[in-house]
Amino acid sequence: MTDVLTVNGLSVFYGARAQAVEDVSFSVGQGRVVALLGANGAGKSSIMKAVAGLIPAVGTVTLRGADISGMPARKRVARGVVYVPEGRQIVGHMTVRENLVLGGYQLTGPRRKSRMEMVLDLFPEIAEKADRSAWRLSGGEQQMLAIGRGLMAEPRLLLLDEPSLGLAPLLVRRVFDRLGAIRQESDLSIVLVEQNLAMTIRLCDEVHFLRSGRIVGHQDAESLRDPAARQAAIDAYLGASATAA
Repeated sequence: MTDVLTVNGLSVFYGARAQAVEDVSFSVGQGRVVALLGANGAGKSSIMKAVAGLIPAVGTVTLRGADISGMPARKRVARGVVYVPEGRQIVGHMTVRENLVLGGYQLTGPRRKSRMEMVLDLFPEIAEKADRSAWRLSGGEQQMLAIGRGLMAEPRLLLLDEPSLGLAPLLVRRVFDRLGAIRQESDLSIVLVEQNLAMTIRLCDEVHFLRSGRIVGHQDAESLRDPAARQAAIDAYLGASATAA
Protein backbone atom coordinates (compact mmCIF):
# COMPACT_ATOMS: atom_id res chain seq x y z
CA MET A 1 0.00 0.00 0.00
CA THR A 2 1.27 3.47 -0.92
CA ASP A 3 2.18 5.64 2.05
CA VAL A 4 0.04 8.72 2.55
CA LEU A 5 3.14 10.86 3.10
CA THR A 6 6.76 10.31 2.10
CA VAL A 7 9.40 12.88 2.98
CA ASN A 8 12.79 12.30 1.39
CA GLY A 9 15.98 14.30 1.96
CA LEU A 10 14.18 17.33 3.39
CA SER A 11 16.38 20.31 4.31
CA VAL A 12 15.27 23.77 5.44
CA PHE A 13 17.40 26.91 5.50
CA TYR A 14 16.72 30.30 7.04
CA GLY A 15 18.95 32.76 5.24
CA ALA A 16 22.18 31.83 3.54
CA ARG A 17 23.80 29.87 6.36
CA ALA A 18 21.24 28.95 9.04
CA GLN A 19 20.12 25.37 8.46
CA ALA A 20 17.12 24.32 10.56
CA VAL A 21 16.56 20.84 9.05
CA GLU A 22 19.14 18.56 7.45
CA ASP A 23 18.36 15.60 5.18
CA VAL A 24 15.25 14.35 7.01
CA SER A 25 13.36 11.34 5.61
CA PHE A 26 10.31 9.52 6.98
CA SER A 27 6.95 8.17 5.86
CA VAL A 28 3.40 7.94 7.23
CA GLY A 29 1.08 5.08 6.35
CA GLN A 30 -2.70 5.16 6.00
CA GLY A 31 -4.34 5.67 9.38
CA ARG A 32 -0.99 5.85 11.16
CA VAL A 33 0.22 8.42 13.68
CA VAL A 34 3.91 9.30 13.44
CA ALA A 35 5.47 11.54 16.06
CA LEU A 36 8.44 13.87 15.75
CA LEU A 37 9.95 14.48 19.17
CA GLY A 38 12.76 16.76 20.20
CA ALA A 39 13.71 19.75 22.31
CA ASN A 40 13.00 23.34 21.33
CA GLY A 41 15.00 24.24 18.24
CA ALA A 42 15.31 20.65 17.03
CA GLY A 43 13.63 21.50 13.71
CA LYS A 44 10.23 19.92 14.33
CA SER A 45 8.06 22.88 13.39
CA SER A 46 10.23 23.65 10.37
CA ILE A 47 9.56 20.13 9.07
CA MET A 48 5.82 20.57 9.55
CA LYS A 49 5.75 23.95 7.81
CA ALA A 50 7.80 22.57 4.93
CA VAL A 51 5.41 19.63 4.48
CA ALA A 52 2.48 22.07 4.60
CA GLY A 53 4.12 24.25 1.95
CA LEU A 54 4.44 27.28 4.21
CA ILE A 55 8.22 27.65 3.91
CA PRO A 56 10.64 26.73 1.10
CA ALA A 57 12.61 23.50 1.43
CA VAL A 58 14.98 21.25 -0.44
CA GLY A 59 13.98 17.61 -0.93
CA THR A 60 10.86 15.73 -1.93
CA VAL A 61 7.41 15.63 -0.33
CA THR A 62 5.07 13.01 -1.78
CA LEU A 63 1.37 12.63 -0.99
CA ARG A 64 -0.20 9.33 -1.99
CA GLY A 65 2.49 8.82 -4.60
CA ALA A 66 2.20 12.30 -6.12
CA ASP A 67 5.06 14.78 -5.77
CA ILE A 68 3.70 17.95 -4.13
CA SER A 69 7.09 19.52 -3.39
CA GLY A 70 6.51 22.54 -5.62
CA MET A 71 2.88 23.17 -4.68
CA PRO A 72 1.82 26.25 -2.69
CA ALA A 73 0.12 25.70 0.66
CA ARG A 74 -3.43 26.32 -0.59
CA LYS A 75 -3.11 23.57 -3.20
CA ARG A 76 -1.76 21.18 -0.57
CA VAL A 77 -4.82 21.94 1.58
CA ALA A 78 -7.03 21.11 -1.40
CA ARG A 79 -5.21 17.77 -1.65
CA GLY A 80 -5.82 17.04 2.02
CA VAL A 81 -2.72 18.32 3.84
CA VAL A 82 -3.87 20.38 6.83
CA TYR A 83 -1.57 22.05 9.37
CA VAL A 84 -2.68 22.89 12.93
CA PRO A 85 0.01 25.32 14.08
CA GLU A 86 1.73 25.69 17.40
CA GLY A 87 -0.03 28.31 19.54
CA ARG A 88 -3.49 27.54 18.07
CA GLN A 89 -3.83 30.83 16.13
CA ILE A 90 -7.59 30.90 16.33
CA VAL A 91 -9.43 34.14 15.53
CA GLY A 92 -10.35 35.36 18.99
CA HIS A 93 -12.98 37.96 18.07
CA MET A 94 -14.92 35.44 15.97
CA THR A 95 -17.22 32.83 17.45
CA VAL A 96 -16.37 29.15 17.72
CA ARG A 97 -18.76 28.43 14.87
CA GLU A 98 -17.24 31.12 12.66
CA ASN A 99 -13.75 29.76 13.28
CA LEU A 100 -14.95 26.33 12.15
CA VAL A 101 -16.53 27.81 9.03
CA LEU A 102 -13.14 29.31 8.18
CA GLY A 103 -11.59 25.86 8.39
CA GLY A 104 -14.10 24.48 5.90
CA TYR A 105 -14.19 27.47 3.58
CA GLN A 106 -13.48 25.36 0.49
CA LEU A 107 -16.39 22.97 1.13
CA THR A 108 -19.88 23.31 -0.30
CA GLY A 109 -22.62 24.41 2.08
CA PRO A 110 -24.08 20.94 2.78
CA ARG A 111 -20.63 19.36 3.24
CA ARG A 112 -19.55 22.16 5.55
CA LYS A 113 -22.69 21.75 7.67
CA SER A 114 -22.20 17.98 7.91
CA ARG A 115 -18.54 18.40 8.79
CA MET A 116 -19.33 20.95 11.49
CA GLU A 117 -21.82 18.58 13.08
CA MET A 118 -19.13 15.91 13.18
CA VAL A 119 -16.58 18.25 14.76
CA LEU A 120 -19.01 19.53 17.39
CA ASP A 121 -19.99 15.95 18.25
CA LEU A 122 -16.31 15.13 18.70
CA PHE A 123 -15.67 18.16 20.91
CA PRO A 124 -18.75 18.67 23.14
CA GLU A 125 -16.83 21.19 25.28
CA ILE A 126 -16.80 23.69 22.43
CA ALA A 127 -20.18 22.61 21.04
CA GLU A 128 -21.77 24.05 24.17
CA LYS A 129 -20.07 27.38 23.40
CA ALA A 130 -20.43 27.44 19.63
CA ASP A 131 -21.80 30.99 19.55
CA ARG A 132 -19.32 32.38 22.07
CA SER A 133 -16.25 34.41 21.07
CA ALA A 134 -13.24 32.13 20.76
CA TRP A 135 -11.07 34.28 23.07
CA ARG A 136 -13.38 33.38 25.95
CA LEU A 137 -12.54 29.66 25.72
CA SER A 138 -10.06 28.02 28.07
CA GLY A 139 -6.66 27.00 26.75
CA GLY A 140 -7.75 23.40 26.33
CA GLU A 141 -10.95 24.43 24.57
CA GLN A 142 -9.00 26.70 22.24
CA GLN A 143 -6.76 23.77 21.34
CA MET A 144 -9.84 21.64 20.63
CA LEU A 145 -11.15 24.43 18.42
CA ALA A 146 -7.85 24.62 16.54
CA ILE A 147 -7.92 20.86 15.90
CA GLY A 148 -11.59 21.01 14.98
CA ARG A 149 -10.92 23.83 12.53
CA GLY A 150 -8.26 21.63 10.90
CA LEU A 151 -10.69 18.71 10.68
CA MET A 152 -13.23 20.93 8.93
CA ALA A 153 -11.04 20.82 5.80
CA GLU A 154 -11.56 17.04 5.47
CA PRO A 155 -7.84 16.28 5.72
CA ARG A 156 -6.16 13.10 4.59
CA LEU A 157 -3.03 14.13 6.48
CA LEU A 158 -3.25 16.19 9.67
CA LEU A 159 -0.10 17.97 10.86
CA LEU A 160 -0.41 18.71 14.59
CA ASP A 161 2.25 21.04 16.00
CA GLU A 162 2.66 20.95 19.81
CA PRO A 163 -1.00 20.42 20.81
CA SER A 164 -0.04 20.20 24.50
CA LEU A 165 1.87 23.50 24.53
CA GLY A 166 0.92 25.69 27.48
CA LEU A 167 -1.79 23.36 28.78
CA ALA A 168 -2.20 22.02 32.30
CA PRO A 169 -1.77 18.21 32.59
CA LEU A 170 -5.51 17.57 32.90
CA LEU A 171 -6.21 19.53 29.72
CA VAL A 172 -3.38 17.76 27.91
CA ARG A 173 -5.02 14.42 28.72
CA ARG A 174 -8.39 15.71 27.52
CA VAL A 175 -6.97 16.89 24.20
CA PHE A 176 -5.11 13.62 23.66
CA ASP A 177 -8.27 11.65 24.53
CA ARG A 178 -10.04 13.45 21.67
CA LEU A 179 -7.16 12.71 19.32
CA GLY A 180 -7.47 9.06 20.31
CA ALA A 181 -11.15 9.17 19.39
CA ILE A 182 -10.26 10.63 16.00
CA ARG A 183 -7.87 7.71 15.45
CA GLN A 184 -10.53 5.15 16.29
CA GLU A 185 -13.24 6.70 14.16
CA SER A 186 -11.31 7.45 10.96
CA ASP A 187 -8.38 6.37 8.80
CA LEU A 188 -6.83 9.83 9.05
CA SER A 189 -3.03 9.91 8.99
CA ILE A 190 -1.36 12.23 11.51
CA VAL A 191 2.10 13.71 11.99
CA LEU A 192 2.40 14.86 15.58
CA VAL A 193 5.09 17.21 16.87
CA GLU A 194 5.52 17.03 20.63
CA GLN A 195 7.90 17.22 23.56
CA ASN A 196 5.73 15.17 25.92
CA LEU A 197 6.87 11.61 25.22
CA ALA A 198 4.60 9.83 27.70
CA MET A 199 1.40 11.31 26.24
CA THR A 200 2.61 10.92 22.69
CA ILE A 201 3.25 7.18 22.87
CA ARG A 202 -0.34 6.62 24.02
CA LEU A 203 -1.47 7.91 20.63
CA CYS A 204 1.20 7.26 18.03
CA ASP A 205 2.50 4.18 16.21
CA GLU A 206 6.11 5.25 15.83
CA VAL A 207 8.45 8.00 16.99
CA HIS A 208 11.28 9.81 15.24
CA PHE A 209 13.64 11.64 17.59
CA LEU A 210 15.20 14.89 16.36
CA ARG A 211 18.24 16.82 17.46
CA SER A 212 19.75 19.87 15.73
CA GLY A 213 17.59 19.42 12.65
CA ARG A 214 18.36 15.74 12.07
CA ILE A 215 16.61 12.46 12.88
CA VAL A 216 18.85 10.75 15.42
CA GLY A 217 16.66 7.81 16.38
CA HIS A 218 13.50 5.87 15.53
CA GLN A 219 11.41 3.49 17.64
CA ASP A 220 7.94 2.00 17.52
CA ALA A 221 5.61 3.30 20.21
CA GLU A 222 4.88 -0.16 21.61
CA SER A 223 8.50 -0.63 22.71
CA LEU A 224 8.44 2.76 24.45
CA ARG A 225 5.51 1.82 26.66
CA ASP A 226 7.95 -0.03 28.89
CA PRO A 227 9.12 2.54 31.50
CA ALA A 228 12.76 1.45 31.36
CA ALA A 229 12.82 1.61 27.54
CA ARG A 230 11.11 5.00 27.61
CA GLN A 231 13.66 6.39 30.04
CA ALA A 232 16.50 4.98 27.95
CA ALA A 233 15.10 6.74 24.88
CA ILE A 234 14.81 10.02 26.79
CA ASP A 235 18.39 9.75 28.00
CA ALA A 236 19.69 8.86 24.54
CA TYR A 237 17.72 11.26 22.39
CA LEU A 238 15.93 13.98 24.34
CA GLY A 239 17.96 14.79 27.45
CA ALA A 240 16.94 15.58 30.98
CA SER A 241 14.46 18.33 30.06
CA ALA A 242 12.05 15.91 28.35
CA THR A 243 8.76 14.95 29.98
CA ALA A 244 8.92 11.26 30.88
CA ALA A 245 5.53 10.73 32.48
